[in-house]
Amino acid sequence: MNGDGVSFLVAAVILLGALAFNYLRRKQTYWQRLGIPSGQGSRFLVGNAAGLGNTKQSSDILDPLYYEFKRQGLKCGGIVFFIEPEILVVDPDLVKTILVKDFNKFHDRGVYVNPEGDPLSGGLFALSGNDWRMMRQKLTPVFTSGKLKLMFSTMVNVADRMRVFLQNSKTLAEIEIRDLTSRYTVDVIGNVVFGIECNSLKNTDSDFSVMGKKALQFDTMQMIKFFIGGHLNSFAKTISMRMFPMDVSNFFMNLTRESVDFRKTTNLTSNDILTQFMQIKGKTNNGTTADCVVGGMTLNELAAQSFQFFTAGFETSSATMTFCIYELALNIDIQDRLREEIKSVYAEGKQKLSYESIQSMQYLNKVVDETLRKYPPVDNLIRISNCPFQIPETDFLVPANTLFRIPVFSIQRDPDHYPDPERFDTDRFESEKVGSRNPYLFLPFGEGPRNCIGLRFGLLQTKVGLVTLLQHFRFSAEARTPMKMEFDPKGILLRPKSALYLKIEPIN
Repeated sequence: MNGDGVSFLVAAVILLGALAFNYLRRKQTYWQRLGIPSGQGSRFLVGNAAGLGNTKQSSDILDPLYYEFKRQGLKCGGIVFFIEPEILVVDPDLVKTILVKDFNKFHDRGVYVNPEGDPLSGGLFALSGNDWRMMRQKLTPVFTSGKLKLMFSTMVNVADRMRVFLQNSKTLAEIEIRDLTSRYTVDVIGNVVFGIECNSLKNTDSDFSVMGKKALQFDTMQMIKFFIGGHLNSFAKTISMRMFPMDVSNFFMNLTRESVDFRKTTNLTSNDILTQFMQIKGKTNNGTTADCVVGGMTLNELAAQSFQFFTAGFETSSATMTFCIYELALNIDIQDRLREEIKSVYAEGKQKLSYESIQSMQYLNKVVDETLRKYPPVDNLIRISNCPFQIPETDFLVPANTLFRIPVFSIQRDPDHYPDPERFDTDRFESEKVGSRNPYLFLPFGEGPRNCIGLRFGLLQTKVGLVTLLQHFRFSAEARTPMKMEFDPKGILLRPKSALYLKIEPIN
């Protein structure tokens, strides 16, 4: 290459670099140019709402931004996630507008969906538009009170196995609470979703446990995938990007296929969720009538929905049980009061736990709600606008296709809403206080048409596990118990950063 060629190449590289730098800088100053207040601390290529190397949990990143906007009296403010501008919501009335009042403008989450190239990405959580609406209608009947009652005995049986496991353990001091609750919920979900005995309480390395935890491990590569899938959707589909590791995808796809074939061959009738999915009538979401169609869903749709309920169901309930037991160990008076309620229910002649007796435990409801207030499993909610949106009572016009982020953790620990928020106080959920509080200040399962479809199922298995444990064991802090909870930066959902050990004493 002659001198002119080298000069041209150098000039081209410099020009492209300058254009790229200018593009990225414009992204960083996006909100200032629109006249919308933006958060401090934005860094080149990182922004101010993302953490590199998974050194911080998302609640730790969003919390300072939430209070920065709140101090300025703002309903919301602009933030930057890597290079993409987003809106962080502060005002609970604006939360209501987004989740309920103007739901037609915010009905999607803006996450990656590619059922053809990545079947497991097609779960209800990620689906958008009419695909979501059709699937939600199909799945809603599966989670009625009547269907939950059919699943209840399975939960009780697994909880009883957990009790026996603890009572037979000769080393209660080495029982790690997070591991224990995870194995319980894996066994419940495996039974209830697939009709399969996972035996996680006996086998700590069961395939269900390993694959479920692997699917929810949030490392740096997973964060990059979420970013690409959410903001560069067409590119992600072009390269057939997979949100979940291939071995996880293969495991759940093969499991679903084998389970469906077994049910069709043997005419098995069961109360598990997969069987109920197979009995859904109507057309599939894409209108096909191919041989792989079972009822109103294709095999891929069955796998995606079953996978979603398995992973979301075991991790959220496990974390809630873990945090609840931890708080009860630090607040013995609350633990004793809850145990007295459990005793009183059994004293009424109920020798075995029933669906109705669980529903009657009002103090249990308050304990679980306060746990969810302080430790919401999903610490922030996301919605994407499908049209330009004027922030009510402001001059801020937010362009279409902007992601709105609702910091649930920050809202539920805001001292203006919940005085002394670090204190575990069940009185916050006395009926009078709940009635006087804005309902959009408590969002552990979201709100509106896209709230968590399995919330009642999750609460039920959590309560069954807690009642069984508290009836037979007392929990208290020991030398290894942390006095301040730290959160795992590598978890998609909120969970403890390190192992959690408590003193466990059997109750005669």
